[in-house]
Amino acid sequence: MTRPTNQHTGPAAPRAAIPLSALPDDPDEERKGSGGLVPVLAFAGIVVAVMQTLLVPVIKDLPALLNTSPSNATWVLTSTLLSGAVATPIMGRLGDLYGKRRMLVTSLAVMVVGCLIAGFTSDLLLMIVGRALQGFSMGVIPLGIGLMRDELPREKLGSAMALMSSSIGVGGGLGLPAAALVAQHTDWHVLFFGSAGLGVLSIGLTLLVVPESSLRAEGRFDIAGALGLSAGLVLLLLPITKGSDWGWGSVTTLGLFGAAVVVLLGWGAVQLRIKAPLVDLRTTARRQVLLTNLASIMVGVSFYAISLVLPQLLQLPTSTGYGLGQSMVVAGLCVAPLGLTMIFTAPVYARLSVKYGPKTTLILGMFIIAIGYGAGLGLMSAAWQTVVISVVVGAGIGLAYSSLPALIVGAVDASETGAANGLNTLMRSIGTSVSSAVIGMVLANTAQHAGSVAVPTMHGFRISFLIATAAVLVGLLLAVGLPAREKGAGQQQLRVPAAASSELSEEAARGRAVLPAVVARDGFHGRVVDAGGAPVARATIILINGRGRKAGSTLTDDEGYFALAAPAVGHYVLSALAAGHAPHATSASFLTEDQRVEVDLRLPVVSAVPAFSVPESRTVRAAEQ
Repeated sequence: MTRPTNQHTGPAAPRAAIPLSALPDDPDEERKGSGGLVPVLAFAGIVVAVMQTLLVPVIKDLPALLNTSPSNATWVLTSTLLSGAVATPIMGRLGDLYGKRRMLVTSLAVMVVGCLIAGFTSDLLLMIVGRALQGFSMGVIPLGIGLMRDELPREKLGSAMALMSSSIGVGGGLGLPAAALVAQHTDWHVLFFGSAGLGVLSIGLTLLVVPESSLRAEGRFDIAGALGLSAGLVLLLLPITKGSDWGWGSVTTLGLFGAAVVVLLGWGAVQLRIKAPLVDLRTTARRQVLLTNLASIMVGVSFYAISLVLPQLLQLPTSTGYGLGQSMVVAGLCVAPLGLTMIFTAPVYARLSVKYGPKTTLILGMFIIAIGYGAGLGLMSAAWQTVVISVVVGAGIGLAYSSLPALIVGAVDASETGAANGLNTLMRSIGTSVSSAVIGMVLANTAQHAGSVAVPTMHGFRISFLIATAAVLVGLLLAVGLPAREKGAGQQQLRVPAAASSELSEEAARGRAVLPAVVARDGFHGRVVDAGGAPVARATIILINGRGRKAGSTLTDDEGYFALAAPAVGHYVLSALAAGHAPHATSASFLTEDQRVEVDLRLPVVSAVPAFSVPESRTVRAAEQ
C-alpha cells in the first residue's frame, strides 16, 4: 500500500473543495526541512531508548544510593518498563487521531519532566515517579515511524523506518558506555540532567524540522479501551518482572497472571464491538501482522539477553576463573558495537529489502542472531571475543528490527500506522521483559555464593545464551510463515469492470486509453476496500499527473479491483471516490516502461460524503520526490 497523501477524516463539516485542476505543480513546496526529518526523528528515538540502559551501570548500587532494600530498588527499573509498555500503543493511537508530531513532542516533554524529578531526588518514591515518566516517552518510536510514512517519498521510506526502528537498540547500546563513563567519574544524578538536556534538544529539533502530518484517523480516542489495556498490561508485566522476587508459584504471581488474562480477554471483546477501537484487533489478527508481532517478541528476547550477560561477564573479577576483570567503562565499550552495528545495517537493510522484501531480511536477521549466540557459547574467554559477539548479534538485530515496521506498514492502512507500530513496539518490550525475568531467574538459580554475594556462573551465562538462541529459532519459524511478497500480484484476480461510466467514455473519446485490468501492463493496478476490508464496487479511480492534471480514470469491478494505464513515466496521485464512502488519495510513482505498480486504497464508510477536499492549511500533494 503506497503512502497516502490525503485522507478525509470523517463526516464533519466539509472544508472548501479544491478542483482537481488546482492541485499544486510543486508538491514539495511545503516540505521545508524535510531533508533533516530522518536524522531528527532517529535522534529522538535514540534519546528515548537511552532511558532503558541509563541506570544499568549503577544497578548494583541502587539499594545503597536510594537507602532501600534490593527488592524495592528494582521498582526503579520496573516502573520505566511498565509505563513504556502502557504508553506505546496509546500514544500511537493519539498520534493517528490528533497529530503525530504533537504527540511526539508531548512524549519527549514528559520524559524531560521525569528526568528532572529523578535528577533532584534520592527518595525512592520520587525516583520511581520520575522513572515512570521517562518510560512514557517510548511512544516516540511508533510516532516517528508514522511521521516517516506520512512525509517521506516511498524510495526513502525503507531505510528511514529501518533507522528509526533500530534506534531503540542503538540508544540502548550506545547509552550503556556513556552512562558508565558518567557514573564512574561524576555524581550519578548527572545521568538524568544529561538526559533532560538531550530531551530538550530533541524537542527543539523536532519543532524546527519535522512537519505535522495532515493525515488523521477517524473516530475518537477510546478512553475506556486505554484504561483497560493499561490495566491488562500492568497485571501481565508485573508478575513477569517481579516473579523471581515473589516466587513464580506464589499466590500473588499466579493471581496477577490470572487477572491479566481476564482483563485482556474482556478488553478484547469490547474492542471488537466498538466502532473506533484503541487497537483494531481484526487488523492485528491478519496473518502478516500477527506473525510479525509474535516474531517481535522473540527479537526482544534476543536483544536483551546479550545486554544482560556480557556486561556482567566483563566486570566479574578474574579470580572467578571466567570473569574478564574489566572496568565499568571498558565493559560498556565492549558492548557498544551492538548499537553501532545496528546503525550501519539500516542502509544495508534498505537495499536487501528492495530486492528481496522485508520477510527475507527478517529471516536473514534472525539467522545471523542465531549464529552470534551460537558462537558466543565458545567465545567468552577474552574481551575482544565479546566485541565479536556484539558485532554479529547487533548486525542480526539491526536487520530484524529494520524489517518489522516495513512488514507492519505493508499490512495496515496509513491511518493505523501509529497504533499498529505502537503495538509492535509493545511486543518488543514484552520480549525484553520476558528476557529480563527468565535470564535473571537463570542467573540467580545458577549463581555461586562468595560470602553474602551471589556471583553468576559461566554455566548460567551459557544457559542464557541457549535460551536466546531458542527464542531466535522460534522467531525464525514465525518469519518463515509470513506471507511471501507478491510479484505481479493481482494479475489473475483482476477483472474487466462490469460497466463503464460516461466519464470513461469521454476519456476514450479523447484518445486516452482506460485499459481493463487484464491488459494494463504499464501502469497502476490494485484494489479498493472499505474500513472492514470489504471490496468497494464501482468506485471511481482518477489518475492525476505531477502537474495536477487529470491523466485518466476507471471504475473498480465487483470485487474492488482496478487498473489504469500510465500515459507517461512520472509521479502521480490516484484518487478514489465512491458513494457512501469518504474519498481517499495516495501518491505513487511510475518510473520505468512496462512497470506494474500496485496501489491499494481504503475508503471509510460515512453517512454523507462531501466533495473531494483538503485541509485549508495544507494542499494535496500531487506526487513524491
